[in-house]
Amino acid sequence: MSHVFESGLDAGPANFAPLTPVSFLVRAASGLGHRVAVIDGDRRITYAALYARCRRFASAMARRGIGHLDTVAILASNTPEMIEAHFSVPMLGAVLNPLNTRLDPATIAFSLSHGGAKVLIVDGEHAGLAAASLALVDRRPLVVGVSASGSFDATPDVLDYEALLAEGDSEDAWAGPADEWQSLCLLYTSGTTGDPKGAVYSHRGAYLQALGNALTFGLSQDSVYLWTLPMFHCSGWSYPWAVVAAGGTQVCLRKADPAVIFGLIAEHRVTHLCGAPVLLSMMAQAPASQRLPFSHTVRCAIGGAAPPSTVLRSVEAMGFAVAQLYGATETYGPGTVCLQQAEWAGLSEEERYARMARQGIALPTVAELAVVDPGDLTPVPRDGRTVGEIAMRGNTVMKGYLKNPDATARTLREGWYLSGDLAVWHPDGAIEIRDRAKDIIISGGENISSLEVEEVLTRHPSVLFAAVVAKPDPTWGESPCAFLELKPDAPPVTADEIVAFCRNHLARFKIPKAVVFGPLPKTATGKIQKFVLRSRVRV
Repeated sequence: MSHVFESGLDAGPANFAPLTPVSFLVRAASGLGHRVAVIDGDRRITYAALYARCRRFASAMARRGIGHLDTVAILASNTPEMIEAHFSVPMLGAVLNPLNTRLDPATIAFSLSHGGAKVLIVDGEHAGLAAASLALVDRRPLVVGVSASGSFDATPDVLDYEALLAEGDSEDAWAGPADEWQSLCLLYTSGTTGDPKGAVYSHRGAYLQALGNALTFGLSQDSVYLWTLPMFHCSGWSYPWAVVAAGGTQVCLRKADPAVIFGLIAEHRVTHLCGAPVLLSMMAQAPASQRLPFSHTVRCAIGGAAPPSTVLRSVEAMGFAVAQLYGATETYGPGTVCLQQAEWAGLSEEERYARMARQGIALPTVAELAVVDPGDLTPVPRDGRTVGEIAMRGNTVMKGYLKNPDATARTLREGWYLSGDLAVWHPDGAIEIRDRAKDIIISGGENISSLEVEEVLTRHPSVLFAAVVAKPDPTWGESPCAFLELKPDAPPVTADEIVAFCRNHLARFKIPKAVVFGPLPKTATGKIQKFVLRSRVRV
């Protein structure tokens, strides 16, 4: 016999709907249609127009046979079309695959093939990269070109984006997901050895992550969000949806140039922006002639290695309020935040900056955050000294890796997402990263696998052993430093020659910025002692 709180109290269309971030745009278009949703140079797009454009795209794609769980990839900078794709593709019930514009053609070609892209939207700025990537795939998707910086070189096998929209009807019905667990986005990680892994997001996860970001970052209808973070990173940490959920305005920016950023802040009264630590370094180092003053506070969320205190001091004086974040592609971007506490005002400047450098506590939409023993996954003491692995669980953890059950099982284990990052847990609940268990280097917000770079280095005919570690970098936070032990009978080789060799095999941001020659420290069993090398680069 059913309980009285279950009998006759059933879920139906009136009281249950699958969660989807598309609903944010429906609401904004209905109640805030006249407000400006997107600014791109002289272009202004209202919420009503944004919704109509997304509906026309979804209609046109459906008429061309694109629909449920088909993959639509996009290779674009921070443009209005990238924002539109985050709503129009989910309307179809299709899966959006934002591609990293900084990667090499072979890696992009792998993503297109592995993800089974049926459509590729290409921003004209990246037409050359797209062409080189498409030359490596066996099955060419439908290519849709977006004009940028003047014109897009239209060809018979490239459909113009605006022409595609003209094929659609903004009055055509769209269904959205039948199930909120339905796949929404496919994001390939850049921090792995071998082929990238494709993290799969759900409609439910994206909806909740967007609300978690909006709440944590204080977004509202008065918010003006500047796109200094690439939208291809974890779908812009879900901010394409979060800003719309709040009814704010998004300001597009193709390249993070300090002079342009200061100008846009002053012109549009920007209230929020996100990025890697390199962004703050760029702002701090900008010449006085570029620093247009602004009278309001700009909230700035930073993910990655904590900025040095000198940078924090400089940007705070300009009017930026900085919050440190931590997360991963697998967690839809930010999973933790370090918000400044009122009681910190009584601390010394040195201690306050040390607190700000922590990765903080869980976002309100994360079910649980812990630092666990990597062996038995039991929580470590909250003593600020015991090192363990950062673990999370909840609705804002990925569904898993596409077509990679082994990697999924290793990462989603015993009810936890295991990050591979090592941290301590402070008594106040804040976590603080101590090391990266997988030797991932975070340079300018990009993940670099040391093992991937080492594999390329050992292909050089003169290299016997290679080890790559993160070296502190005043601009990028960290950069790869290569330690090389050469073959005894090999001809001499210079650092410049090694860099030139890497340039032919690696994306630019993965190339070592420092090369050191000499015997590598090893254990009795021959394992390279990376901790010794790390100590050398931090001297």
